[in-house]
Formats: sequence, C-alpha cells, structure tokens
Amino acid sequence: MFNPSRDEVREMFFGAWRKYREGVPLAGMEAAALDVILLHPEHHAVLEAPERYRERDYTDEANPFLHMSLHLALEEQLSIAQPPGIGRRFQELCDALRILMQTGSGDDEADVVTAAASGAPGHLLQFGS
Repeated sequence: MFNPSRDEVREMFFGAWRKYREGVPLAGMEAAALDVILLHPEHHAVLEAPERYRERDYTDEANPFLHMSLHLALEEQLSIAQPPGIGRRFQELCDALRILMQTGSGDDEADVVTAAASGAPGHLLQFGS
C-alpha cells in the first residue's frame, strides 16, 4: 500500500511542477499529480516556491497539498471502483452539481472532484442505497 509521508507528498507535487515547467518527462504518480496541479492554477505560486512552503503547517487556512492529494485519492478510487458503488455515486454527484450550478457544461468531473476534496456536503458523498 502506498503510504507516503507529508514530506514525500509535497516533494512529489513540487517535483512534478518543476519537471513540467522544465519540459522534463514525468514518471508514475507525477503525471497524475500534474493533471491535478493543472486543474488548480491557484496553487501554482505555492509550487513555484518549495523553500517557502515545504515545511508550512496549514492550521487556519486551506492546505493545497491535502486538497490536491484528495484529488489523487478520489481519482484512484474511481479507477479501481473501490469502494463498490463509488462510480455511480460520483455520477450522481456530477448530476447534482450540474443542477446546482445550472450550467450543464464545463468539466463536471473536475468540479466534483474539487467539491469532494473541499468537503462537499456529506449527504452527497455517502455511499449506500
């Protein structure tokens, strides 16, 4: 089981961003991390300054590393269909979000992953019947 430390997770995000900016090929989880990073331009400044943010404790503000890690975790769960029913529930959440936003357009899946990673209302994320 993949169980990285806080420092390892942060280094993966910093490294993926650095490699992307330098045009260096990405390997393994770095490619998935980059997909998440590109969804969140608001975190690019953090990733540009590892010396400033590597050791930062996020106690009274949103933690960009936790948020992006939750994206990766949810994407992994969806890719392996675990827990059972997650794909169906995810689609229901996409549909509910589309209705709430009254758009019917855009990248619904990315919006739902962001909503889930940000703590979407629990009743929308519960599994079961």
